[in-house]
Amino acid sequence: MIVILLALVGGFYGWRMAKKRGGNRLDKLQYAAVYLMAGTMLGLLLTVIIERLI
Repeated sequence: MIVILLALVGGFYGWRMAKKRGGNRLDKLQYAAVYLMAGTMLGLLLTVIIERLI
């Protein structure tokens, strides 16, 4: 659940970042994809850490 949530937040943040910088549709999609992947990796790391601690 954490992975999905952080992936969506990352994608939304990337889209907003590209929009703020004045990017076109493809720029927004690229930023969203990169931030979505970063959010997914962070969520996966947090999930593994939490599972190891419990």
